[in-house]
Amino acid sequence: MVDNRYATALVIGSVLSLLATVYLSVAMGTQHWYQYHSQPASNDANNGTFLEALQRDFEDVDESVYSVALFQLNGTLGLWWRCILMPKEQNPTMVPKCHTFTLAQQWESKFKHPGNINSGEDLLRTYLWKCQFLLPLVSVGLVFLAALIGVCACLCRSVTPTLFVGLLHLVAGLCSLATVCCFLMGVHLLHDISDLPEGMVSSLGWSLFLAVVSSPLQIMAAALFIWAARSHRQHYTRMTAYRVA
Repeated sequence: MVDNRYATALVIGSVLSLLATVYLSVAMGTQHWYQYHSQPASNDANNGTFLEALQRDFEDVDESVYSVALFQLNGTLGLWWRCILMPKEQNPTMVPKCHTFTLAQQWESKFKHPGNINSGEDLLRTYLWKCQFLLPLVSVGLVFLAALIGVCACLCRSVTPTLFVGLLHLVAGLCSLATVCCFLMGVHLLHDISDLPEGMVSSLGWSLFLAVVSSPLQIMAAALFIWAARSHRQHYTRMTAYRVA
């Protein structure tokens, strides 16, 4: 039998967990983690040819090539996507052109000078890139595992597994927070070793904020689950001792 207070905590924790999972999933699947805003390009022939080359080579897997396109063409960057703005054919309207990072690209090494293999591998940027790819998947996986355990606990009419559910949510929240930190640090390091165009302005995107919000939601859900499990256990222990006495 579960007290109303514990049941309320479990319901609120489940809602917070669901919201956090939705927010993180949307963040993972969208490209608005980081945004670049460049100065309007001049109309001279040389510059026009340069911009056309950037648009044409944006599909290139070389980090140095697509990074320049992101900087110059109002790009947006996500965990799985990169996009630039391009003029529509025979129309001044700007439309996004997006490409995904393939699974192979997610595991590629990063170099001290982007695109230059001879410069040597940059281990810090390499592991940050891999972590920003793996950690959100781990976070979502832990939440689904916790949900499975919670369903089993309901079927068994036991609150005891809820403590483990809370711990899983706590680790998931820390993974979500670590994802944001790895992404921002990786972008900062890329900027440090790149030639940024004059007048370029960068800003955080709404996808990143969704990931940031998901972390405290998961941690709050974890706190509720752990409190419910521990409080129910203490209450059950006191009731058992009272009956024995």
